[in-house]
Amino acid sequence: MSVPPPPELIATLRAAGCVYAEDEARLLCATAADRAELDALVARRLAGVPLEQVLGFVEFAGLRLSLRPGVFVPRRRTELLARLAADACPRGGVLVELCCGAGAVAAVAAAGDPTLAVHAVDVDPAAVACARDNLPTARVYAGDLDAPLPAELRGRVDVLAANAPYVPSAEIGLLPAEAREYEPRLALDGGADGLDVHRRIAAAAPRWLRPGGRLLIETGAHQASGTAAAMTAAGLAATVVGAAELAATVVVGVPA
Repeated sequence: MSVPPPPELIATLRAAGCVYAEDEARLLCATAADRAELDALVARRLAGVPLEQVLGFVEFAGLRLSLRPGVFVPRRRTELLARLAADACPRGGVLVELCCGAGAVAAVAAAGDPTLAVHAVDVDPAAVACARDNLPTARVYAGDLDAPLPAELRGRVDVLAANAPYVPSAEIGLLPAEAREYEPRLALDGGADGLDVHRRIAAAAPRWLRPGGRLLIETGAHQASGTAAAMTAAGLAATVVGAAELAATVVVGVPA
């Protein structure tokens, strides 16, 4: 509907606690084909469904990516991981994104270099389908971490990137309801200290990375030392990179 959002819609969204009610109303009106569809979209939003899942897309690092219901919503802080991955991969190189979700990190890298050989993996079938929407020229696999990757990639990967779950299990209940109720727990829950999956990825990385390759893992600022320790234990030299403007932290590992 190419019409300005009605004031009553803005008021309804604001009353429901939507901080950016005017922006949300404008996006909902622009997405809906008619009033009936708008009413249906608004009803889902008022029920607590994340706006991006309601709209069916997410704006990320200058790209508009498809987002299916129930798929983890890429956060703006992950733009640091995407930028580092794109910068570290040589032209025509090989990039692998584990725990890919919608494939946001790989999509940014591929947009900057269409010659990249891109591979992405997720264990959630809905995420795999969504990543295939966003990565039409990539190979997207369903499976647990690196298990589905083809053997010919061993020792050839330039960048292995992951926004793996890193919320400690005991803190899941503290997350906003949108995340708790509408995003898969397996995309959020990182175990007792939040780093269970990070350890597994770090342990697997050396068999895939080429000499001079990079392992990039998004983590929490207070968890960076633990993520770095997991990389060190796997024989990688680890460096912590932060971006205050994004409230983002990434640990970079390089084969020692």
